[in-house]
Amino acid sequence: MKRRDPTEITMLDKTVANFSLPSTGDKSFRLDEHAGSHLVIYFYPKDSTPGCTTQGQNFRDAYEEFREANCEIFGISRDGIKSHENFKARQGFPFDLLSDADEKVCKQFGVIRMKNMYGRQVRGIERSTFVVDGKGVLRAEWRGVKVPGHVDEVLSFVRSL
Repeated sequence: MKRRDPTEITMLDKTVANFSLPSTGDKSFRLDEHAGSHLVIYFYPKDSTPGCTTQGQNFRDAYEEFREANCEIFGISRDGIKSHENFKARQGFPFDLLSDADEKVCKQFGVIRMKNMYGRQVRGIERSTFVVDGKGVLRAEWRGVKVPGHVDEVLSFVRSL
């Protein structure tokens, strides 16, 4: 049996349950308030770490292209809003970061996994990206994301919607 590449795109067609999370900019994000726009929701392990910084920078650098495709970008991790505000400001992210400290939305999307870190098992967020269309339907997911080339692949998919 052939094993699927964990970063391979999975096409889906299911409605995402509404959720709300605290957001940078002293706001609150509610999924249902974004009807009509496509959304890229990417989960990342930790603010200001090398892979997460590069991933955010890649989304930042392609931000205008996503906007032209009627798509907003939101990053989610378990870090608090203060950490998110600092990370966003240092990197010049034009999109908001959402705090899921209690892992409610992480569990909804199934991104909490046991991972190996320096030879020991730790529980954390598996780098994952989801595209939700303007009707609130989950259209695609990428799990176990490797950062290089990922944003281009997501942008190409969003343009096809």
